[in-house]
Amino acid sequence: MKICGFTFVRNAVKYDYPVVASILSILPIVDEFIVSVGNCGDGTLELIESINSPKIKIVHSIWDDSLKEGGRVLAIETDKALAQVSRDYEWAFYLQADEVVHEQYFEAILAAAKKYATDERVEGLLFNYVHFYGSYDYYGDSRRWYDHEIRLIKNKGNIVSYKDAQGFRSRVNKKLRVKKINAAIYHYGWVRHPNKQFEKIVAFSGFWNGEGYAPAPHKEENQFDFLKDADSLALFKGTHPAVMQKRIAEKNWTADFDTTKKRFSIKDVLLYRIEKLTGKRLFAYKNYTII
Repeated sequence: MKICGFTFVRNAVKYDYPVVASILSILPIVDEFIVSVGNCGDGTLELIESINSPKIKIVHSIWDDSLKEGGRVLAIETDKALAQVSRDYEWAFYLQADEVVHEQYFEAILAAAKKYATDERVEGLLFNYVHFYGSYDYYGDSRRWYDHEIRLIKNKGNIVSYKDAQGFRSRVNKKLRVKKINAAIYHYGWVRHPNKQFEKIVAFSGFWNGEGYAPAPHKEENQFDFLKDADSLALFKGTHPAVMQKRIAEKNWTADFDTTKKRFSIKDVLLYRIEKLTGKRLFAYKNYTII
């Protein structure tokens, strides 16, 4: 059984993506890693080259900057990277440039990949998600954050990225049949210096909202107000992946939250309490079918 990792990235230096940690996090369990580097001049290509691993294959892509609705350009770039994965690999492991896998999950991931490699019913593996927010000490625990997503897919050429590249579907637009596994993706897309976070939001908002769109002003000019945009956070009591330790040690901003404060509607309060009591997220949208 062979696994190929794949990702796409652009302006990783400019917007401070943890893409090196992301790639390194699964490099020990993949046989090859495809990195599609988009057109940019901020040193992203040199950053990827600096990893200096024989497993990494760099390809180049020109983004279609005219695509300004629904995050579609991100799905297209995902599909470009996936198309570079050789059919020699049974599995393709997708990570976005701000997603990292903890080494504690390697055994579970490999065991599941091996178990379902020849099971024709299974088209992908479903991971738990931890969305860190504002700081490496807190994560979003409300329904605002998706709690599961597909990241390991069968490499048969019949699967494509869906909508804004959050997940996958078949080429005929059917939800994938998946097995849920005991492994998590750590998402760090909302953990960076507030100024960098604001720059990233402004730059990426147009991919969903059209040309010329910009988010509403925040508390301070050119600074993202983490507190303003948080509805519910919880204290993270686990450990971060080893590949993230240097980045965490170099954090140069403060983000402290009162986790007892919630900003919910009445409906969301009820659903939140039910989820915390039962572990079940009622009425949640699921872009997959668990078998």
